[in-house]
Amino acid sequence: MKIAFFDTHPFEKEAFDSENADGKHEIHYFEPRLTKETATLAKGFSCVCAFANDRLDKTTLTLLKEGGTHFIALRSAGFNHMDLKAASSLGIRAARVPEYSPYAIAEHVVAMIQTLNRKTHKAYNRVREGNFSLNGLVGFDLHGKTVGIIGTGRIGKVLAKIMLGFGCKVLLYDIKRDEHFARELHCHYAGFEDILRQSDIISLHVPLTSETKHFIDEKAFSQMKRGVMMINTGRGALVDTKALINSLKTGHVGHAGLDVYEEEAGVFFEDLSGKILNDDILARLLTFPNVLVTSHQGFLTHEALSNIASTTLKNISEFEKNLPLSNEVKVG
Repeated sequence: MKIAFFDTHPFEKEAFDSENADGKHEIHYFEPRLTKETATLAKGFSCVCAFANDRLDKTTLTLLKEGGTHFIALRSAGFNHMDLKAASSLGIRAARVPEYSPYAIAEHVVAMIQTLNRKTHKAYNRVREGNFSLNGLVGFDLHGKTVGIIGTGRIGKVLAKIMLGFGCKVLLYDIKRDEHFARELHCHYAGFEDILRQSDIISLHVPLTSETKHFIDEKAFSQMKRGVMMINTGRGALVDTKALINSLKTGHVGHAGLDVYEEEAGVFFEDLSGKILNDDILARLLTFPNVLVTSHQGFLTHEALSNIASTTLKNISEFEKNLPLSNEVKVG
């Protein structure tokens, strides 16, 4: 099948080319993000493969349909960037990669926790400049701390196991509780407000929906422990960034680790080192010494990339052969 890949990066090409070594699919890589301005590049392609920051709104989808596209292969778990109602009305089907490596994301959470806690990024820069002082590098033992995990899908469960290994007390929250898992690990579920009040570290692992958008807002921050560490590797819009900045300014939030940001499209995955950063909110976040921002790299392991490529091409093959779509996304 002829496929137009948008927002393609070098680290992806290797994985997809390896998975498509038999040449079964005719892959064409495009660097630009998929938007209404770039949709015409897909003219003549029956399949479009889109990434997390592509914009699949009604206008873009209409242009794709007019160009002959019938299938959208999302090489991401999330699909909030796609207008599913518009796709359905246009007769465009779509499938996603529901999971690729829960270990990759969970382990990145731990990397962010320990970087913020033990300040290894600061120590690295100091030593390279000949500064071997330890002042300002004091952290805390993870052992005995309470970690609140909001969202206990595959990633949340892997993170729970890891944090238990550090000797932490783990509290879980999910609208769909897995009590068997909790009993097996000797941790327990708690109410949302209890998680906020009791946790020293909070990590977010829920999908972005109309109910979860900005569910970590000013009120939620006010209920957290003073000095709390908050990590978000889920979706940027789970957190009201302006409320986060206010809580950082007052010292109520002690540390924040963000691998996602609600306005990351057009910024994350790009090299803007020689340009002015026009996003004032992100620029403000980057001024805090107790904030760590990574550019949506939690998934970036060889294993995850291989799984993304394998599942994406499997989804495309199922559509091409008119088989039931294992990972179809649709309205409702």
